[in-house]
Amino acid sequence: MIEYRAPAVAELAAMNAMMLRSKGHWGYDEAFLAACAEELTVEASNLKLHPVLVAFEDDAPIGMAKLLYEDGQCYLHHLFVAPDAMGRGIGHRLLDWARRSARAAGFKVMVIESDPHAALFYEKLGAKRAGSVPSGSIPGRELPRFELTCQALHTGDRIL
Repeated sequence: MIEYRAPAVAELAAMNAMMLRSKGHWGYDEAFLAACAEELTVEASNLKLHPVLVAFEDDAPIGMAKLLYEDGQCYLHHLFVAPDAMGRGIGHRLLDWARRSARAAGFKVMVIESDPHAALFYEKLGAKRAGSVPSGSIPGRELPRFELTCQALHTGDRIL
């Protein structure tokens, strides 16, 4: 059974490692992943500032999403699913939580700065391309930028 909840501080190391495994699933080399490690690390202080939801299976993190409210906008700052858990609807559920949470916080649109490999996932779920942005980790790399309305995907579900 999959449990969706906020992570405890003691679970952050396993969650951060899962994010790097997920990123590495797309064939990035060790140097690339090392360059991304800081940007893909959630610190304990982030848990008080930004909404985070983690999918756990057998007490292991298999997916996570984090929102960032900055400069009057809502960003889907992270959404990762462990490679062995992909294709099970976990990403959809986490994105639905993000949309609902952003809406509950008063946002109508959520900004997503996506890995190029995840672009199709966001497009299939209604995100609209809105240009590109420079990578925060890799100089010279551009990331697709999307905007997604904050209505829920599954209207009968509650916010987790």
